[in-house]
Amino acid sequence: METGNTQTSVKILVVIAHYNHTKTLREVAERCLAVWPDVLVVDDGSSVSVKPLLDGLSVSFLCQTPNQGKGTAILAGSTWAKAHGFTHIITLDADGQHHPEDIPLFVSAVEKNPAALIMGVRKFDDTVPRSSRFGRKFGNFWVHIQTGKAVRDIQSGYRCYPVDMLNVLTVWSKRYAFEVEVTVRALWAGFEVRELDIPVVYTKERVSHFHKLKDNVRLTVLNTYLTLRAMLPVAHRQYEYKDGELTPRPFRQTLRDNLAAPGSVWRNACSAAWGIFCGSIAFPGIRQVWLFSGAGWWNLNRLLCISFEKLCVGPIVPAVCIEVGYYVRYGHFLTQFNFTTLGRQALQRIGEWILGSLIVAPVLATITLAVVAAVGWILRRSLHEHA
Repeated sequence: METGNTQTSVKILVVIAHYNHTKTLREVAERCLAVWPDVLVVDDGSSVSVKPLLDGLSVSFLCQTPNQGKGTAILAGSTWAKAHGFTHIITLDADGQHHPEDIPLFVSAVEKNPAALIMGVRKFDDTVPRSSRFGRKFGNFWVHIQTGKAVRDIQSGYRCYPVDMLNVLTVWSKRYAFEVEVTVRALWAGFEVRELDIPVVYTKERVSHFHKLKDNVRLTVLNTYLTLRAMLPVAHRQYEYKDGELTPRPFRQTLRDNLAAPGSVWRNACSAAWGIFCGSIAFPGIRQVWLFSGAGWWNLNRLLCISFEKLCVGPIVPAVCIEVGYYVRYGHFLTQFNFTTLGRQALQRIGEWILGSLIVAPVLATITLAVVAAVGWILRRSLHEHA
């Protein structure tokens, strides 16, 4: 994300997405008002009217019916914020698990990084359910695979969003999966993610509307889609601020910047080397999983990974692996190619293919790394000379 020319001023609205948390809503709103003057409560079709609960409080109120989901409530709050001149929204849950007293921490972080998505990282202790701890680790893992970026608490609802960011991103999830999807899409679009350590309160009286079956199915479907999309060697649309407006970046400019960026040469060289390694290793099926998982985890260039992996398809690389494996076993190369050596002894050849690939794959990957890095440095020097 190009942040050199962002908004000249920051105006923040606190948004409390609410659904049937009648016991805690007023206290949360009061504590928010104690540290920040601009608060909006978005009621997501609660079964009981909450306006009486907010009587006497200087908060704005928005109601959507019927219940449409937390994600929809956040987007409705963002739309309201945009219409009333706010540049950012801080979201926190109405169930009392978040500390409104931490709002100034988010405000300070936003003022330093106005184009970033600020995420609160909950400090988990022994009072936090095991399911929540596992869910966070599981979600963090998949985001790393999908984006190549590490986040520490993908499921945290205590966040600060730039309103412009929510306006340009297309997010399909409307309920609890919203926060996962919007984070992945923000990272794809080039937005920076900053994190803050925050406390969290889990009590026995806390009301959660997370449906273990339905919402886990939604998260599974979403992660499957995001992972498959991440595998495609198709560039994501990037955004930048120009004259205070968030606009799409031209693809050529993104490509040029990626080539000229520090570390891009080694990233591309490692991408090509990883493709060659996975294409050479003798584990059909498994190597494709390695290819895409590694490309996502290390944030490699997927197009280069796939392109170089395809160079190993065909008889040449497997044949070299078999010859190397045969040499390791017998001390000489296989020179007879007939029905006996390639037919009856097929299982032996497969074993030699696997054995040989363990040697050939890293050697070819190392050579590829050196060659692509050398070419990259030459291209980068050329770009600088003609800049």
